[in-house]
Amino acid sequence: MLAEDEALELLSRGTMEVEGRLVDASNTTLRAEISLDGLTARCVYKPVQGERPLWDFPDGTLAGREVSAFLVSQATGWGLVPPTILRDGPLGPGACQLWIDEPEDADSLIGFVPAYDVPAGWLPVASARDEDGDAYALAHADDPRLSHLAVLDAVINNADRKGGHVLYAPGGRILGVDHGVSFHVENKLRTVLWGWTGRPLPPESVEVLTRLDAELGGALRERLEEHLTVSEVQHAQLRVRRLLRGGRFPKPPRDWPAVPWPPV
Repeated sequence: MLAEDEALELLSRGTMEVEGRLVDASNTTLRAEISLDGLTARCVYKPVQGERPLWDFPDGTLAGREVSAFLVSQATGWGLVPPTILRDGPLGPGACQLWIDEPEDADSLIGFVPAYDVPAGWLPVASARDEDGDAYALAHADDPRLSHLAVLDAVINNADRKGGHVLYAPGGRILGVDHGVSFHVENKLRTVLWGWTGRPLPPESVEVLTRLDAELGGALRERLEEHLTVSEVQHAQLRVRRLLRGGRFPKPPRDWPAVPWPPV
């Protein structure tokens, strides 16, 4: 992967050539090649005009939410979201995110496993049965990299953390993508990473959240308000403070589906 500052410069100033559309995405999502001063990489380009209207999010705001998730990730120091910016492209303004190539031998840390054979070190999240009636468990590894992502999702109020939205980058990094339905003022947290529900937050997470609370009162707040409403930024800080006050991973909402569909 490119260094973050190098990637942001490339994404901001590079010349973009669309290669094709990712047909499984619900909104217009394009893969493009981007080049600058002899450096070339791929990116994901999500034009605002290709966003499908949603009943609970204002039209034309999903790209800004993608950028906001990167800004919060950047502030944590965990580097959980690939470099993402808002820029003009072939189809107008949109979110532009560095493309991540996953190694072919990367092992998934989230998925359905036989209910009687949950791997050691994995945490069950939900029960399921296949069409033959065999019992399975939706589960994920008890891995600190995933727990960092769970904390980030709680802060940004991510309504769509599917297993497929977790990428396994070279070097053992875990990255989250597809954050367009985040930062709502109402509790819409929907994720497959419920395995730590109610457990105490690790000291490292408490330290990061404490720092994030301070940054949300300063420069980070100003940067987020370029993409979100004042109220949405305020609620992000309220969620940080709620996590710090409770000292535990959040519990699933009672009035909102806790797990996205499909989960993986």
